[in-house]
Amino acid sequence: MSGRGADSVDVLLVENDDADARLIREAFDELAIETSLHVVADGNEALAQVTDHDGESPSIPDLVLLDMDSPGMSGLEVLEALSDESELVPLPVLVLTRSPTREHIDESYELAANASLRKPSDPAGYTELVDAIADFWFKRAELPTDS
Repeated sequence: MSGRGADSVDVLLVENDDADARLIREAFDELAIETSLHVVADGNEALAQVTDHDGESPSIPDLVLLDMDSPGMSGLEVLEALSDESELVPLPVLVLTRSPTREHIDESYELAANASLRKPSDPAGYTELVDAIADFWFKRAELPTDS
């Protein structure tokens, strides 16, 4: 992981909705903090990137933004798979969902999600959401680093 001393913060966005991904990317582009945002469309792609199961070296981000409603492998299934990978357990994961249910929120936290966030309903809301994520996760929280 890049950690706090790196030039940029690496973020993996798991989002199949092109419009949401574009709004999130634009909001990250406006940050004063240097970020590297990698977007994948589903949980299978995300797991392939962060594990070495595909035969290539994993690319471990500093933070994962995980759409709960990913096609194929659901957000909950991704969380479960991540929790099975001991080297990924400290990886901060923020779950994004358009219409959270109490059951999904509870289960997300049981599977070690660090937060469950409601997706905004308007474009300006994405800027506010990303600003809040950056303020807390990149400025205030201490992120885990490679040993």
